[in-house]
Amino acid sequence: MARCEVCGNDYGMSFEVHAQGAVHVFDCFSCAIHRMAPICEHCRVQIIGQGVEVEGSWYCGGHCARAEGKVGIVDKV
Repeated sequence: MARCEVCGNDYGMSFEVHAQGAVHVFDCFSCAIHRMAPICEHCRVQIIGQGVEVEGSWYCGGHCARAEGKVGIVDKV
């Protein structure tokens, strides 16, 4: 068993996420999202979909990027 790095639960079905050279351990997807999802620079929501990256900043979509003054952003549908 491994202990979740977010909630501390020692759970037999925990899982590892390998990202950018680090290994993270979680007991559920909710904890993984809480720890790893980027946060929109405009509305502060955790981005669990594709989002958009503009000049090193993350936004949940083009609408939030444009609200922050970014131009030329097109949402992919």
